[in-house]
Amino acid sequence: MKHFSRSLVVALCLLATPAFAAAGGGDGALPIWELVNFGILAGALVYFGRGPLRELFAGRRATIASDIESASALLEAAEARSAEWEAKFAALDREAEALREQARTRAENERERILAEAHESAERIQRDAVASVEHELRRAQAELRKEAANLATELAAGLLQDQIGEADRDRLVDEFISQVGSGPAADARG
Repeated sequence: MKHFSRSLVVALCLLATPAFAAAGGGDGALPIWELVNFGILAGALVYFGRGPLRELFAGRRATIASDIESASALLEAAEARSAEWEAKFAALDREAEALREQARTRAENERERILAEAHESAERIQRDAVASVEHELRRAQAELRKEAANLATELAAGLLQDQIGEADRDRLVDEFISQVGSGPAADARG
C-alpha cells in the first residue's frame, strides 16, 4: 500500500505542476505558500485517503477472492453435473443398444415362430390334401367298381336274354326253386 500512496503523491505533483506554473504568472517560479499548500493537500490526501483506500482495495480483494471461490465452486459443480450427464448419456446409449438387441432377438424369434407355424400349416394342408385325394380316389374306385358291376350285370343280362330262350328260362327258374327249397332252411325243417 505504501507504494500506491507514493505513486499517488508523485502523480498529483506531476499533474499540479502546470497549474502552479500558470498561477505563478507564467515565469515558472512557484511561490512558497503554493508549494506548502500543495504539500498540505497531498499530505492530507495520503493521510486521510490511505485508510479508506486500503479498506476499498481490501474489500475489493475480498470480493474478488469470494467471486473466484464461488466461480470455482460453480465450475466444480458444473463439471460434476457434466460428468453425471455424460455418465447418463453413456448409460442411455448402452440401454438403447440393449433395447435394439432385444428387439432384434424378439424379431428373430417371432420370425422363426411364424416360419415354424407356416411350415406346420403347409404340412397339415399337404396331409389333408393327400387324405382328401386318397378318399376321393377310393370313392371314385368304389363308384367305378359299382358302375362296372352294373354294366357287367346289364351286359350279362343282355347276353343272357339274347342267348336264352323261353324254355331255358323256365328250366333255370325251376332249378333255382329246387336249390332254394333243398337249402339250409329245408335241412333245418327236416
